[in-house]
Amino acid sequence: MIKKFCVFAFLLLTISGYSQEKAAGDLKEGMKMGVGHEMSLIIASKVEIPQFAPPEPEPSKWTGGTLLQLGFSQLALSNWASGGYDNIALNAHINMYRNYEVLDDMYWENRLQVAYGFIQSFGDRYKKSDDKFIFDSKLGYKAINNFYAAATFNFRTQMTNGFSYPANKEPVLVSSPFAPAYFSLGIGMDYKPVKPLSINFSPLTGNLVIVEKQELRTKYGNKIDQAAKIELGAQLKVDYKHKINPKLTINSTLNLFSDYLGIPTNIKVYWDLFIDSKINKYFSASLRTNLIYDDEILIADTDGNLAPRIQFKEILSIGFSYTIGDFKK
Repeated sequence: MIKKFCVFAFLLLTISGYSQEKAAGDLKEGMKMGVGHEMSLIIASKVEIPQFAPPEPEPSKWTGGTLLQLGFSQLALSNWASGGYDNIALNAHINMYRNYEVLDDMYWENRLQVAYGFIQSFGDRYKKSDDKFIFDSKLGYKAINNFYAAATFNFRTQMTNGFSYPANKEPVLVSSPFAPAYFSLGIGMDYKPVKPLSINFSPLTGNLVIVEKQELRTKYGNKIDQAAKIELGAQLKVDYKHKINPKLTINSTLNLFSDYLGIPTNIKVYWDLFIDSKINKYFSASLRTNLIYDDEILIADTDGNLAPRIQFKEILSIGFSYTIGDFKK
């Protein structure tokens, strides 16, 4: 065996030396390939080099996106006979979502909405026109068919002080951060008959009403010495999100709550509607409305009489609009 190896090594060295001499001579004669090089190419052409391709990553179970909207207006007057004030107005709205879904068995939906708007009249005063901070989260696990056992969480408040402006009087403080603030946690069932529609019924729902400023507590249903109030009741929440066509989207959320510890027949209503019509990639026209009725929130009329009243807010905006990620309005 050793003799065969020595003979093979001797032949290999001889061929290699001969090929190098031949190659050197060929280089001088015309850069021709040597015998050893030809043998190497023939052997290399017969060898298959394995291809190592990285495995394709599994598709992420997370989806998310962001909608940014900004509306701006400006008015300037000079020697205007009918009167008026120079002013600027701004409305900004951010809508973010982040969802986790495992086939049809489990989902976790999260949404954050932040909005702020103001009007600055240079002949009058700065006034806030919109202010909200809302976070929603819902966790569901499939029970049967289109029914899911679900837990829902909601938090809402405002970011800055809010005032009312009585005629010929100083502004009156009516809200501030965490005055009020609402926390809600409900356990129940979620029904999804079709993709755009979700109906959630939580017969066991706890609400926490926080009013940090003492002078505002009775306005929002808390006692004067009660910074936080607990409510226990049933909640019905209907979410409808539908993209009718590539340019028109409707998003509606209706929340009804009955307090077992108060007067159950006095249903508290919170209805949020958002309609967005896309003009082009960067501009859109949108309509946002918000309706609230809570018999424990007291609102003064023009004569200063306090009583529960229907609250309604409407914002029509045409301006800059931009989406990030896989956004669904």
